[in-house]
Amino acid sequence: MPTPDSPLPGDPAEVEFWVPPFLSGGSTTVLLPRMTSLRVVQLLSAGADAWAPKVPPGVTLCDARGVHDSSTSEWVLTAILSSLRRFDHFARAQADRRWAYAEVTPTDELAGKRVLIVGAGSIGSAVARRLEPFEVSLTFVARTARPADGVRGVDELPHLLPEADIVVVLVPLTPATTGLIDKAFLAAMPDGALLVNAARGPVASTEALVAEFGTGRLWAALDVTDPEPLPADSPLWTMSNVLITPHVAGSVRGVLRRGYQLAGAQMRRYAAGQELVNVVRDGY
Repeated sequence: MPTPDSPLPGDPAEVEFWVPPFLSGGSTTVLLPRMTSLRVVQLLSAGADAWAPKVPPGVTLCDARGVHDSSTSEWVLTAILSSLRRFDHFARAQADRRWAYAEVTPTDELAGKRVLIVGAGSIGSAVARRLEPFEVSLTFVARTARPADGVRGVDELPHLLPEADIVVVLVPLTPATTGLIDKAFLAAMPDGALLVNAARGPVASTEALVAEFGTGRLWAALDVTDPEPLPADSPLWTMSNVLITPHVAGSVRGVLRRGYQLAGAQMRRYAAGQELVNVVRDGY
């Protein structure tokens, strides 16, 4: 993985179209002031929160919308099923060579669950398609309501959360979504409900997570935390009702192939003077 200190293949002042490496992190933005001819930044990540505040005026920022739909939605489905069917517990029992049938059975199940998807973008739609065969009921929430599409507004969350068995959060990180999952959000979820966060760590208040999940009232599957990596002394690590993965939802073998296909298509559009897709506006 190249770093900001790595040797550059050419003069950055001549770069017009830049595709930063996947998972290069916000530190790579230090190169932006040297790219005086830059016109487009095409990210390989779905989130643009590390870049949106730093891209200079006159430079178009594009995210990788669509590239991570399959991988992230697969993670969400895996996290839900693993949590409900207690695969985390059975994995620990296997490591101890312990037949743990009676310890957590009967487990919960996905069939018949009420699922609230907070974030009605392409990943949210991909999650919904994968959940539909499991006989669940689905409700979408977006920044603003779209009644024609059956999408509710984020302002309705206080009324929707108490009716959800599973809450899947897929929103981008913006000033409006930072701390969205707070004490009130979690308190509104019913006893035994499952929170699945595949968005960004700061979308949730870590203090609120520790306080609420420490009671054992709710369950969580977290692919993102604040900070990352999660410190070894965080109480979240040892909570039996919290499943944690280290921000791996998008890290699959096919992601670079899909990402560079998008980047190639974007470069051809740019060279032909055509309108680019996935342009980030207001952090989205």
